Amino acid sequence: MSTLRIYGIARTRAFRVLWIAKELDLDYEHIPLEIGAAGAGKPDYLAINPNGRLPAIDDGGFVLWESLAITLYLAKKHGRLYPRTLEGEAKAWQWSLWSVQEVDRGVNIWSLHAVRLPPADRDPQRLAEALKVLERPLKVLDGALAARSYLLGDDFTVADLNVAAVISRAIDMDMSATPRVGEWLKRCLDRPAARAAQALRAQADAKTSVEVTRAIARHNRL
Repeated sequence: MSTLRIYGIARTRAFRVLWIAKELDLDYEHIPLEIGAAGAGKPDYLAINPNGRLPAIDDGGFVLWESLAITLYLAKKHGRLYPRTLEGEAKAWQWSLWSVQEVDRGVNIWSLHAVRLPPADRDPQRLAEALKVLERPLKVLDGALAARSYLLGDDFTVADLNVAAVISRAIDMDMSATPRVGEWLKRCLDRPAARAAQALRAQADAKTSVEVTRAIARHNRL
């Protein structure tokens, strides 16, 4: 029996944790908990993550939440995809924190108003604002990839996984202004583990009602 439990439906940020679990070939139990009062708001889950957010893990009794903290923890624990030097570790943290601060919200707004919401609910102004907000950080990312295949060098690491997972829903965005980002993102998402996690997310997306998608946009002010 697996000692690792991953809480969260793959449509949420649990996608990031499922991806690294597959990269590391971990034995895990996936508990596809939904957002809201009937899922992440239930008392038994709030005992795991009092924020009522997804995802969280229980790794043999060690409970951890915040998706990118979880990916960093699992990579370091299992000795794969994690930088071997202090400097590399710091860069992995840098890019992980950067992705949440600079691109996470913009990508979520873009994906809702370009793809996920029904056409009648999409707001062209919100879409344009998201693209404007993303313009500068995507250029920063493009510049970082000018002389290397991945963020820390020639090899794919947890830094790439974290950033690519955060912006993964932008795979269909026009990246002509930042072509290196587009090529890098495709390389990351073409990995077998990424494709497996994306399949789980696509299944979850297909089962998500329009009402839930609208609720996600309202709740997160997207």
